[in-house]
Amino acid sequence: MRALLNLAAGTAARYLDELDNRGVAPSAEALAALSQFHEPLPEAPMEPERVLETLDRIGSPATTGMAGRRYFGFVIGGSLPAALAANWLAGAWDQCPGLYVASPVGTVLEEVSLDWLLEVLKLPAGAGGAFVTGATVANFTALAAARHRVLARAGWDVEADGLFGAPPITVAVSDEAHPSVFKALGLLGLGRSRVVRVPVDAQGRMIASKMPRLEGPAIVCLQVGNVNTGSFDPAAEICERAHAAGAWVHVDGAFGLWAAASPRYSHLVEGVAQADSWATDAHKWLNVPYDSGLAFVRDPEALRLAMALSAAYLPQGDHREPSQYTPELSRRARGVEIWAALKSLGRTGLADLIERNCRYARRFADALREGGCEILNDVVLNQVLVSFGDAARTTEVIGRVQRDGTCWCGPTEWQGHVAMRISVSSWATRDEDVERSIAAILRAANG
Repeated sequence: MRALLNLAAGTAARYLDELDNRGVAPSAEALAALSQFHEPLPEAPMEPERVLETLDRIGSPATTGMAGRRYFGFVIGGSLPAALAANWLAGAWDQCPGLYVASPVGTVLEEVSLDWLLEVLKLPAGAGGAFVTGATVANFTALAAARHRVLARAGWDVEADGLFGAPPITVAVSDEAHPSVFKALGLLGLGRSRVVRVPVDAQGRMIASKMPRLEGPAIVCLQVGNVNTGSFDPAAEICERAHAAGAWVHVDGAFGLWAAASPRYSHLVEGVAQADSWATDAHKWLNVPYDSGLAFVRDPEALRLAMALSAAYLPQGDHREPSQYTPELSRRARGVEIWAALKSLGRTGLADLIERNCRYARRFADALREGGCEILNDVVLNQVLVSFGDAARTTEVIGRVQRDGTCWCGPTEWQGHVAMRISVSSWATRDEDVERSIAAILRAANG
């Protein structure tokens, strides 16, 4: 086992060392080679060393360089060294932190990480938390707590009796809410299309004055960090209007919530702490390995009642029992690498990471605008939307950028525009990477 793990560590280190010397996107040859994985199930065992060699030989070249310094797609960060190392150690520990008795270390590191996260994200102390796969499940988890509470106020036990015959719930969302919010609402039986979509302004911010009249059980979903523009809904005004009507306010802050960790950008989340629940991703701006989502709920009891698991063979102790706050019982110990990331960065290191990425986004916007490109959004955070002309030309230039391999930026459609989206999210990106990527994008635009 030791020799195999040493081999795996060496293989992984070599992969990371070589990332900057290869294209960010895999080559056509590497993609074609993936067909070798399609084979009948082997009849006989194979030595673990040969399994690893096969995986590396065929798989590594076919990866997208998300862990590298010039990947700017889909708001995906890399993995901090301490977080990646902790992830490896946690894999060796093979812990299932559903119960304290099953994994004391996994449980305690979740407790510590939860307190640290609430502090750094400027959320209410004592709020409940769930460590889940990503923002989709984080939204699902928090909205399940919302569903529980608004129906309980109306005298309905949704966990016991379901939604058949339940009082209807009005759900209001931004017209540019992320698809994960709609998916979570669908999974919860609240419907993807029956929601009320609130109009947005030219930067994708919800117009609070356009919110519907809220009566009876109601949930309002706002957004901090529009996935295209990076803009923030006016949280304070929305919370005031919603709470006056007795509604629950949920915040989808998959990456934007991390602005709270920066003294320079924390003003963007003004009023966000007045909400009732929040969802975010640690594998975005905290730069921990996939997958790692977080749900926070002001009222821990609402979260516990929505997620509660009862079985005589599952002992409950004095510690926070993680399985009582998440959809899953069996899951990996995500709190280990979150703890490691926060421990390694500290308050100032996390703020520097956020602010450095935002500075790079502004540099992209300024340089590309000077180079004749159109910047479609106000660059308030780490998102830049670039147009190279009409839809056909913009699509063509994006293809050239991706084929060039210097960096990777993806396409998007926003308010009638086809655009290239630049999302700067990685701890590893440096000034030289930004300048090199700018040059490559301008070459593609002028080619």
